Amino acid sequence: MSVTPESDLFDRAAGAFYGLALGDALGMPTQVMSREEVVRVYGTLSGFEPARPDNPVAAGMPAGSVTDDTDQAVIVARLIVEGGGHVDPLRFAEELLSWEREMKAKGSFDLLGPSTKAALDAVARGTDPKEAGKYGTTNGSAMRVTPVGIAFPCAAARTSDDTETFLDRVVESCQVTHDTNIGIAGAAAVAAAVSTGVAGGSLDDVFDAAIAASEAGARRGHWIAGASIPARIGWARELVAGLDEAAALDRINALIGTSVASQESVPAAFAVLALTGGDPWRSALLAANLGGDSDTIGAIAGAIAGSIRGLGALPADAVRILREVNGLELEPLTRQLLTFRTAA
Repeated sequence: MSVTPESDLFDRAAGAFYGLALGDALGMPTQVMSREEVVRVYGTLSGFEPARPDNPVAAGMPAGSVTDDTDQAVIVARLIVEGGGHVDPLRFAEELLSWEREMKAKGSFDLLGPSTKAALDAVARGTDPKEAGKYGTTNGSAMRVTPVGIAFPCAAARTSDDTETFLDRVVESCQVTHDTNIGIAGAAAVAAAVSTGVAGGSLDDVFDAAIAASEAGARRGHWIAGASIPARIGWARELVAGLDEAAALDRINALIGTSVASQESVPAAFAVLALTGGDPWRSALLAANLGGDSDTIGAIAGAIAGSIRGLGALPADAVRILREVNGLELEPLTRQLLTFRTAA
């Protein structure tokens, strides 16, 4: 793997953060729709669309709007910066509950996911935040972990101690809601992929790092039965080889799945990356056309692709829309996150 010059770090890191927002916003209108319904309604989704009024999650959201994926990633980024490189679980729980209250006050249906909601309800009842996440297996930890990959180098290819140090940072972003082998494995795959991309890695490097970190992450947390995420990432790559986009999306939908389960949505995002060769715009668009948990699949794929190709590879008009519609200015947070990486 080549090493990215320091002058390129910001472009790749910002590419990861804005790539997450891009995939999130493109997938927003198709979330909770079936693949068949997406095809019937949109044919092929080719850009930002507003949510339909009958969408039970995104109704009323204008084209280009981000969802909880981006909002929670921003919270993680801010907590890393404010915590000197660490995410405090109690503070994180408080921030997530505050975010949901704000969403409810706005009349939004875009609220906390099932694992996160159950864990935070437990915290509200007095459960120790370090124990609340022992049943969380959905993709909430993976969708918001990109800032960890930006802030910290993934040293999975060096020593086991380095790997465990990186995983410690991943676990901090998971613990309060997804402290399980499955939740951590999914988040570790995404964080390692983003970190490797920011460091200058190729798509092949990203897949290797994701699988290695996910295998190590699966040894952390409370054990819950479920399919191996690293094995499914490798399998997903092979599954779409040689197929055209429409056939590949149908196969991802049928055989990998697009639900909120980490074992489906995380490998689905990697399958999309394999299909596009790591192109950020195409990856985000194809994820949107999958339906299911399309905003999260898009956020993961967009973040990883953005880390490989950089902010300059994202369409300038799309980034402008993301900024204008959502008031996003991710550059300051990105620079602050990179101070931890350069210090390391």
